Amino acid sequence: MDHNYDKPEPSRAEVETWAGPAVLEFGTGWCGHCQAAQPAIAAALKDYPHVKHIKVLDGPGKPLGRSFRVKLWPTLVFLREGSEVARAVRPTAVDEVRDGLRAIAGPEYHGLV
Repeated sequence: MDHNYDKPEPSRAEVETWAGPAVLEFGTGWCGHCQAAQPAIAAALKDYPHVKHIKVLDGPGKPLGRSFRVKLWPTLVFLREGSEVARAVRPTAVDEVRDGLRAIAGPEYHGLV
């Protein structure tokens, strides 16, 4: 699990080349909703250790967030092979995050094979 929003964001072109399942989590470290969602996100991701999880610092003028039309934080965009499959906006429960993970991570990514 990625713990910080402090790294340079990838470009949309780079994201679209990613292989396998990935989650982009848009937000900020000071956002109360982002902080409140962390336990649910962490609990869900622990069951999917092979899923790439990237926290993206979002805000006005940030190109990646705008390309995904992020409006509220946190927004989790669930990707498979670089394409959006599902989304969770301001998740408050583990199952909201697990639903997205199930949509992108088949048995081969959940350690069931």
